[in-house]
Amino acid sequence: MRSLRSRLLALWIMLVLSGTATAYLLFESFQETTNARVARSEELVARACRDIADRYQFFVSGWAGGPIDDRLRQQLATVVQAALSTATGVEGGIWQADKGSLAYAFPSYEGTGPKTDLPAAELNTIRDVNAEALRSGRPAGLRQPARSQVLLVHACPLRGPLQGTTAWSMTRAQTAEGPAYTQLLAGLVVLALTIFGSAIWLARVLLSWSRKIATLEKALGRRESGLVDLPRLPRTGEQELDRLVDALNETGERLAQERSRASTAERLAAVGRLSAGLAHEIRNPIAAMRLKAENALAASDDARKGAALDAILKQVARLDTLLRDLLQMTQAGEPKPRDVELASFLQTTIEPHRELAAANGVSIEAGTEEPDKPLPCFDPLQMQRALDNLILNAIQNTPAGGRIDVNARRQQDALLLSVTDSGPGVSQDMRERLFEPFATARADGTGLGLAIVREIARAHRGDVRLVSTERGARFEIEMPWQTS
Repeated sequence: MRSLRSRLLALWIMLVLSGTATAYLLFESFQETTNARVARSEELVARACRDIADRYQFFVSGWAGGPIDDRLRQQLATVVQAALSTATGVEGGIWQADKGSLAYAFPSYEGTGPKTDLPAAELNTIRDVNAEALRSGRPAGLRQPARSQVLLVHACPLRGPLQGTTAWSMTRAQTAEGPAYTQLLAGLVVLALTIFGSAIWLARVLLSWSRKIATLEKALGRRESGLVDLPRLPRTGEQELDRLVDALNETGERLAQERSRASTAERLAAVGRLSAGLAHEIRNPIAAMRLKAENALAASDDARKGAALDAILKQVARLDTLLRDLLQMTQAGEPKPRDVELASFLQTTIEPHRELAAANGVSIEAGTEEPDKPLPCFDPLQMQRALDNLILNAIQNTPAGGRIDVNARRQQDALLLSVTDSGPGVSQDMRERLFEPFATARADGTGLGLAIVREIARAHRGDVRLVSTERGARFEIEMPWQTS
């Protein structure tokens, strides 16, 4: 599926290609117009040369020839002027190989007064064209392009009493002036202001949207502290994107509220599920205490009475432990996070358990490879209580000579706290209900320790899991890596 960015980029490419193609077509159209204008000018100058030749033939008909004097030159100039009177922009004359110019006229000259002098800059070109026409005995033409115009010179041989004479005509076809050139400039300006302007504007929009979408992606990928599951996104200034941002922010707030309600409901539901098991767990110690009390009342031996009272006290202690764990699970409260230095936190957590671990012949160590900065932010008291339960379970399930490792490490945007032991591991039938209340494999256990760990982890927007290992058991608490 194509993204909006790729579609806008494709549109930008099409605009640039369209503008380039249109500019090329305008230029080619101008070139064709210019070529047509040059072709018309060539036809005009050739016709003017023929007109000079025709009027010259009429002038010399019946004339046997004579000397070339000023009177003859004046008459020839009149012939040329009459021939070119209707050829706008064309100048010309009569040329003789020996004498050079015999006559010259430019009737349509727009300067001040009539032009009677040959153009000095084109004199060599005029000489060469006339020489070529005289040599070949047929009309000759020359096209000499320049930056803004094309010089067109045409010559044709003359028959008559004057030997070596030719008629010539000349004009200039403008290539960078006139309506076509003006239209080309106007078209290119409009093209630049519309198509290329649109392409530039679209490129800016594309870059702006790309940066703002990247900002939103970065914000969505970053985990923030607080009660919301989704981070609060900043407004971008784009109306369409801001509507989406507002909708996401409102959704995040609703998710946070629903998550809080769901957590409360789940806790209450857990309490409800505890009722049946709790009644069973309380009934058994009460029944045992009642039996011992009845035996003590009926017995006359002080030793039997003392033994019965000891048994009753043990059952009371069991009930006290059960109720304490139950209260910890149901009344954990909201975490009070603060910056925690992991190495000292782990040492403080394992220190109270060293004596019990040593009594069971088990070694316990803690370690972390995380740098001092930035410090993670969580509730150290609640998390220490969770680790206490995991460490006690590990000590009770690890045989003498075993080892327990308590570690902390960062995995991308998550903090992992793990307790690993070298015991026999968790049986397969216990894995599915491991974190349920009253699920225990020990006769003296309440089955609430791992349930308390799970409640504390979820209060920190995390969870606890049993990780598969080749030997022993490893419990991991995963929660977002947050900073204050």
